[in-house]
Amino acid sequence: MSPSVRLFRDQKYEELKGQCIEHGQLFEDPEFPASDESLFYTRAPPRKVEWKRPKELCEDPRLFVNGISSHDLHQGILGNCWFVAACSCLALQETLWQKVIPDFKEQEWDLKKAEKYAGIFRFRFWCFGEWTEVVVDDLLPTVDGNLIYCHSNVKNEFWSALLEKAYAKMAGSYEALDGGSAAEAIVDFTGAVAESVDLIKGKYKETISEQMKLFEDLLKVHKRGGLISCSITASSDSANEMETAMGLVIGHAYSVTAVRKLRLGERLILSFKAEKLFMIRLRNPWGKREWNGAWSDNSEEWKKVSSSERKRLGLTVENDGEFWMTFEDWCKNFTDVDICRIVNTSYFSIHKTWEKKMMQGAWTKNSEPLLNRSGGCFDNRETFLQNPQYIFDVKKTEDKVLVSLQQEDRRRYKKEGKGESIPIGFEILKVEDNRSYRLHKLTVQERVATSMYINTRTVFLRRVLKQGRYVLIPTTYHPGIITKFILRLFTDVPSKLRELKADKPKMTCWRLLCGYPRRVTQIKIHSAEGLEKQDRSGGADPYVLVKCENQQVRSAVQQDATSAVFDTQVIFYRKNIDNPIIIQVWNSNVLCDQFLGQALLAASPGDPREEQTLQLRGRGSREAAEVPGRITVKVFSSDDLVAL
Repeated sequence: MSPSVRLFRDQKYEELKGQCIEHGQLFEDPEFPASDESLFYTRAPPRKVEWKRPKELCEDPRLFVNGISSHDLHQGILGNCWFVAACSCLALQETLWQKVIPDFKEQEWDLKKAEKYAGIFRFRFWCFGEWTEVVVDDLLPTVDGNLIYCHSNVKNEFWSALLEKAYAKMAGSYEALDGGSAAEAIVDFTGAVAESVDLIKGKYKETISEQMKLFEDLLKVHKRGGLISCSITASSDSANEMETAMGLVIGHAYSVTAVRKLRLGERLILSFKAEKLFMIRLRNPWGKREWNGAWSDNSEEWKKVSSSERKRLGLTVENDGEFWMTFEDWCKNFTDVDICRIVNTSYFSIHKTWEKKMMQGAWTKNSEPLLNRSGGCFDNRETFLQNPQYIFDVKKTEDKVLVSLQQEDRRRYKKEGKGESIPIGFEILKVEDNRSYRLHKLTVQERVATSMYINTRTVFLRRVLKQGRYVLIPTTYHPGIITKFILRLFTDVPSKLRELKADKPKMTCWRLLCGYPRRVTQIKIHSAEGLEKQDRSGGADPYVLVKCENQQVRSAVQQDATSAVFDTQVIFYRKNIDNPIIIQVWNSNVLCDQFLGQALLAASPGDPREEQTLQLRGRGSREAAEVPGRITVKVFSSDDLVAL
């Protein structure tokens, strides 16, 4: 057992199996009994269910027959096409399904050692940030000797039925799996990062350039082991499971089993490149009912494709639920796609690798504002900052950042009528370069990214951020809601993601001796203009240095400019409030940087809070001689250390 794997209900597979073999018994799971309570909580199946073991259903039961394939699965009477579609995606990636079905060879039936069979199986799911092992017995729900839920197209293959049982056990019952998202199941199978794309809102139907960007993205995701599913959302004049004129089923999850560029015709030695089509292959979890438009199994278009290319694509002309479409037709006919990326964090890879940080947190309620952590979204201005806050740094000039916020799985609350996911989302704010305490008021900070707010388990955002320090605030849409979450951040270089817990500097013995801060001051240096020219081309390479007591913060260098925009933010907790804050402008040189001028700020609470332009002066007091250049700043000060 890996030390990083948690045991669901503390059930130990090896121990339970050993006990069953020792006593010559088949395992019966007390945590998920073969009874109605494991089947449903409101809607009973239409006919009486009998729980049977695989040996009672066939002569030669197997976990796998001829390996594992996306064609193995068929949906039963449950409305869990999303789960079956996710299983079809999983079956495409050997390294992924072997994590979900560990030691599959050891778990396989061995007819030569029947006495070693104990009727117990184990599966692993990525559950809220950690791999969790779930143990089940092999009693499966049947009617008239046939499995009523997920099953294989081969009567003696049982991996999909047993996997579904383990997943139902985690959810509390089979009925809890009625309705869901393929992306959620794929995340549970893999720990992937899920992104939902609305094909209508993104205008992929009509914008060819957007189609091509999406195709290249899906091609890359598929090549790198990611999993993709798609569906058609029901509209006002259509219902779920209604079939369109083109043979597609509305409100139904399809798994994407291939993304390819297809070559048409044979390429001649002296000719230009053969024409290429962008193609996508899908599978209906029902194992039947396929697309009947262009490039469907029996269509004329396939005659344009060489026999070698058809063979390479594995084209089968059967009603097996799998079919090809052009990417353009796919964009026009489907409305939603879930992209589950296996984000590469390995240092030993030819592909781009990411630095990953994961934090577990919770939205909690408290009547004391400084202790409350359930403030709702940005619209709730009075309480928004009463949410968990996480700080991180972007070290490069620019860095692509991936953020995934996931709430706890609420399916197990379905029995109480509380199984719906809560609308969640997050804000990213650019903050002071030296901030290390919680935000209490928004003044100079900049809102740089807002996720969508939606009642799905996971919210995802991709964004390119400039160098600096950021605070990420995960929220529920409405204030006062209590639930847990995990936050994952992926960056190119380490981000030092951590939670901001303290509201102000801590009182220590050292601070009692040396003095505790009496005032907090925020400054935003927006820009400098009219600086003295420093080189023959008439430019300068200025940067700002802000000094307060024993601290100093330096901005990035602005290249070749006598007028420069810095937008640098700083915050200081000040003991000696009579000492001014010094803002200096320097010119960056190879050998020795050159002082260009400075401004002194008293930064008192009563000072103007509007943007102000200050004349640069030489070193010394406020009365020092003027030098070329001005800086534009905003200053906020308070003697209440939790006011800013």
